[in-house]
Amino acid sequence: MGRAVERIAFDETAIRDRARELGAEITAAYPDGELLVLGLLKGSFVFLADLVRQIQRPLHVDFLVASSYGEATVSSGNVRLVYDPETKLEGKHILLVEDIVDSGRTLQKLMELLRVRGPRSLEICALLHKRIATELHHEVRFVGFDAPSEFLVGYGLDHAEDFRHLPYVASLR
Repeated sequence: MGRAVERIAFDETAIRDRARELGAEITAAYPDGELLVLGLLKGSFVFLADLVRQIQRPLHVDFLVASSYGEATVSSGNVRLVYDPETKLEGKHILLVEDIVDSGRTLQKLMELLRVRGPRSLEICALLHKRIATELHHEVRFVGFDAPSEFLVGYGLDHAEDFRHLPYVASLR
């Protein structure tokens, strides 16, 4: 771990409280039908675990693995789908859960791949949104926090696989 945390952007309490609020919003948004919460690994796993426990309705969980960062701190734009969900998506409400929306490249590619599978609805929930996603042509319906234009780590977000374990979100020095 050659780099260090500079400052805490969102602490444990703020994240916990916002996950509770998002859970209530999501519960209200999906009163009927099958809901599949689809986590984008690896970054969303901590947020996803906390979020689904706040959603007060039946749901299923599955995962996608896509990569566009590698060792860099900027998305390469080369999105690779490493793991595709085994769950059938047709006719279900799909909520794609992401740790952070940055350029929007990865999410745009995933939305295109998922849309052709015939879901009843397809929405995005992100813990963090930098509001610079020029390449994402789909609204992020559920947002935890607007994020600063810094490289953030913790609470599932990493830099070269480090810092995921932190219980808060921080900027990287």
